[in-house]
Amino acid sequence: MRFAFYGRISTTGYQDPVSSRAWQIEAAQRVVAGRGRIVVEFFDPGASRSVPWVKRPQAAELLAAAADPDRGFDAVVVGEFERAFAGGEARRVIETLAGCGVQLWLPEAQGPVDLDDPEHRALLMMLGHQSQREVLRTRFRVRSAMAAQAREQGRHLGGRPPYGYQLVDAGPHPNQVQASWGRRRHRLDVDPVTAPHVRWIFACRLAGMSAAGIARELNERRIPSPGVYDRVRNPHRAQAVWTLRTVAAILANPRYTGRQVWNRQYTDHREAVPGDKRTSLGPVRIWNPRADWAISADRTHPALVSDDDFTAAQEISAQAVPEDGSQRRYALTGLLMCADCGRRLSGHWVNGRPGYRCRHGHTSAQPAAEDAPPWVYWSEARLVEQVIAGNAALPGVGGVASLAANLRRREAVIVCGSGSIKIETADDQPITPVRVRDESDAVGPRQKCSGLRETGHNRLNSTTTAARNRCGGCENCIGAAQQETPSDLTQSVMIDMGFNVSELSCAPRPRI
Repeated sequence: MRFAFYGRISTTGYQDPVSSRAWQIEAAQRVVAGRGRIVVEFFDPGASRSVPWVKRPQAAELLAAAADPDRGFDAVVVGEFERAFAGGEARRVIETLAGCGVQLWLPEAQGPVDLDDPEHRALLMMLGHQSQREVLRTRFRVRSAMAAQAREQGRHLGGRPPYGYQLVDAGPHPNQVQASWGRRRHRLDVDPVTAPHVRWIFACRLAGMSAAGIARELNERRIPSPGVYDRVRNPHRAQAVWTLRTVAAILANPRYTGRQVWNRQYTDHREAVPGDKRTSLGPVRIWNPRADWAISADRTHPALVSDDDFTAAQEISAQAVPEDGSQRRYALTGLLMCADCGRRLSGHWVNGRPGYRCRHGHTSAQPAAEDAPPWVYWSEARLVEQVIAGNAALPGVGGVASLAANLRRREAVIVCGSGSIKIETADDQPITPVRVRDESDAVGPRQKCSGLRETGHNRLNSTTTAARNRCGGCENCIGAAQQETPSDLTQSVMIDMGFNVSELSCAPRPRI
């Protein structure tokens, strides 16, 4: 018989692919000795056993080759069950291969696996649970050991050093065998280039400056951000600048007090079925509760900020409730879209009343560009007044609460521009453009500009969106949306509805 060999190792940085492949293929050759020979090999380096075969490069290639009638092998053999499978993955792969007329041979079965044999089914179940148990047991032991090393020994457990520090040699490895191999420990030490910036950040925070203001000042001073300063460890952050989150992360990092900290975050694979990575939506980093952090009791590296100053910096934050005790409510949050850039308007409390604004992506952490478009601003009271007065398709609406409820029920949004507003719905009801009676209330602190408009309301039908976004939803234009080009449609609709095309400068863009 002709066999295809499959092998795998979990990592390439801590395992030797050559030696691991050698012993796996030797074990596989013992299984097929006297009954065939291995003619082709598939080996996955750096693939976790919990990852399904269809997501492993070489395993997926093997499955594709098995489905080919002109394949060059009759069966698949592995050197060890745990190298290839975990949980119930083995049975799924065996059924897939059997559908192609290909057997799977295992050392534990001393030959081909037969799913019709009760003993083989029980063997696969036991091996799958054992493989999964080994993963969980190893994970628990490693995490417990790392927590103890950080908390009791203050050891640096790898990863990028925090901004303001650099890694230096700390002597031989504490494990004698590892030390005999020449491995060394590392610890954090002050980076003379970036440490002054960290101290300045904490000083500004203690003086009452906001995180956004600190970031803006750093950008104006042309101070390289952490991603720019350490390009080797941040190859994915091209042309990075200081942001509010970057400053906030520095201010919240207790490692600047000189103590080692571990387990601040974990990776969530977002599995619909826990433990089944085939249902994963992709990994994301999630913050652990502070009670789960492993923090060393003693200082293990030079501190850039004292304990008292660090604690004081944590207490400086925006108040959840204003000083007068009143609650600020924004009833139209999520229902207002910017006609200029398609972003949702954010709530903004000004002059003792709720309002909404869009800064077109501008943040307080970066200096405003001279040619930046004007901000769109609407007070809530003025917005509700204009919508109710100019739109007869809102029966029973008498205030902001009923307007918000009506919009949500109809799956509609209000598209706000610097000089106009309109309602955009997901049904076939007419959309009435509303011209602002007094533009001084709707225009932000800058002059009106022209630019490409895009509503960004992605729930509308893509065929009618081009017409509705530009004309208000008249049925003739909606029906003609598929026949006319976007530019022709825009011009004709705007002119028919009485809009100044040169003033709005709108151009519909295809949306997904």
